[in-house]
Amino acid sequence: MLTAVRSRSRNALTMLSALVTLTAVALAGCSASTTPSGPAAPEASASRSQAAPAGDAFPVTIPSALGDAVIPKKPERVVTWGWSSQDAVLALGVVPVAMPKNTYGGDADGVLPWDAEKIKELGGTTPALLSSDSGEVPFEEIVEARPDVILAPYSGITKDDFAKLSKVAPVVAYPEKPWALPWQDQIEIIGKALGRSAEATALREKTAAYVASLAQANPVLKGKSFLYGAANEADQLNIYRASDPRVALLVDLGMTVSPSVAALDGDPTSGSYFYGISYENVGKIDADVLVMYFGSQKEADKFVADPVIAAMPNIREKRFAPIVGESFVMASSAPTVLSIPWMLDRYVPQLAAAVGKTGA
Repeated sequence: MLTAVRSRSRNALTMLSALVTLTAVALAGCSASTTPSGPAAPEASASRSQAAPAGDAFPVTIPSALGDAVIPKKPERVVTWGWSSQDAVLALGVVPVAMPKNTYGGDADGVLPWDAEKIKELGGTTPALLSSDSGEVPFEEIVEARPDVILAPYSGITKDDFAKLSKVAPVVAYPEKPWALPWQDQIEIIGKALGRSAEATALREKTAAYVASLAQANPVLKGKSFLYGAANEADQLNIYRASDPRVALLVDLGMTVSPSVAALDGDPTSGSYFYGISYENVGKIDADVLVMYFGSQKEADKFVADPVIAAMPNIREKRFAPIVGESFVMASSAPTVLSIPWMLDRYVPQLAAAVGKTGA
């Protein structure tokens, strides 16, 4: 589920071309006198009447690894793609017109719990939910949403995807690597794209202060080493590199990445955010705490029941802090200003208890 794969069908691209043409004609006929259909940000008229904070004048240009997004005016119809961009948009008080559907971790509609809470708080309605299970960019659905901007800074879109989506609206992609944007940068980039930089900076500082308060309240975490892994492939442990945002979040809590993460990495320049080792090598892991995620308790129980895994010191000595439940997996895999407080209040006590068993 959490492996980033992107592909496209020839029929989808053909439909995209036709839809872009039709959309351009429709928009030209609508003009500003017609109110666009579909969900909109709550209190949109009020927000448009307010002067933008200093530094938020439009047009604005946001560079990325795939090209520049030139946003001519403050966006009103926002589409998000990839992981978690909708969190930053909602946190800034805007309800997207379309965002990815999350069948993994979401509610019956495919909306993540912290997003559902925020939409309700804002008095908005559920946006159009973009098909995301296949891993393909849903070009036709994005065109139908008639976006002013497409926000995909935490995604795996390709240069070809970027070029095609840019025919629909300006596309904000990742600054350097796919699937590797820290939450701090995400809120700042999206804040700039929406003309809400001051609000974004305030949210970044508030969330950082919250994480720091948890670290201060749990001094047992300070300096303890951890390895963050996943058992989502048969007889293989996937290990997340130090640059991954889920790893960085634990570092922000005062912990340190185990030297084993670098020592076991057979190809550190691969560009991926994780790598795999076979179960026969798990005995080489040396970490105060093993952190892993599981979609259900049944999956976690199956993992620790394997004789090779059960023999690991971390498992034997209960220096193991699993993140269990699909929503928790999503919250920790792509941390944001919304998901961080949603999950850390519940997870940090468990993490601290596992660290406490190190006896040091």
